[in-house]
Amino acid sequence: MSITEHKIHVDSLEWFYRESLPIGRTDLAPVLLLHGLVSQSYSWRNIIPALANQGTRAIAPDWIGYGFSAKPEKRDFAYTPDAFITALEGFVRALELEHFSLVVQGFLGSVGLQYALRHPEQIANLAILNTPISTAAKLPWKIRQMGLPLVGEVMTQDPLLVDRTLEGGSRYRIGDKELDIYRKPFLKSSSSGRSLLSSIRNLQLDSAMTEIESGFKEWQQPILIQWGMIDPWLSVDIAQKFTDSAPNTELIKLNNVGHYPQEHYHEVILEDLLPFVRRKDAH
Repeated sequence: MSITEHKIHVDSLEWFYRESLPIGRTDLAPVLLLHGLVSQSYSWRNIIPALANQGTRAIAPDWIGYGFSAKPEKRDFAYTPDAFITALEGFVRALELEHFSLVVQGFLGSVGLQYALRHPEQIANLAILNTPISTAAKLPWKIRQMGLPLVGEVMTQDPLLVDRTLEGGSRYRIGDKELDIYRKPFLKSSSSGRSLLSSIRNLQLDSAMTEIESGFKEWQQPILIQWGMIDPWLSVDIAQKFTDSAPNTELIKLNNVGHYPQEHYHEVILEDLLPFVRRKDAH
């Protein structure tokens, strides 16, 4: 299955997204996959074709400010959760996605969960991979220091921060061919670093976590949590606590897997993710 790359203009912002279309007609809800901090839709490269292979349309955008999407200056885009949510609303509308499965990962994946809470009627079901989902979740020092005054300005202009963060979080080496794609936006222009700086400074994690922690206690649709157990930044206790408080939630613990599970362990993820998004109640 091939992945195609697209650009679409929505409300003066240009989104870049990767997509695989299913072979033949499908009655399954499409799947929208959202990446985390310093990453991009490329992180889903091994997940998207497998979804399409089973008859599911799979779409993974680069968040505004990331990858190959637009990187507006902070005076034109606030880089707060609300700004990201409003932009995502436009993207979903432009692609005419009325009812879909949502898969989120990482710091920024949490914005996808806030989107879901505000648009529950659109969400068929929800898969969460190593995403902050509790008021106990804190921004790790490795990412927090990128938002510090002066230091942050310098750090976020260094393309190698991508390698250090992705490999530090996942705890495994990433091949040079892959790292070239992750680094490319940072090498092309200084706006990638500025966008990262702005979104780290405006993540509003505490209020986002309060919204997520209370909102999902009332959530109806099925939730699958797949959690890398050696994530250096988010402990499995966070996932366990969420699972105990949210109805209709299943937690699968992934041994020897870090913060970016889809980067090295797509086969393990797909074992449970494929049947999950295929479930009859996902129609």
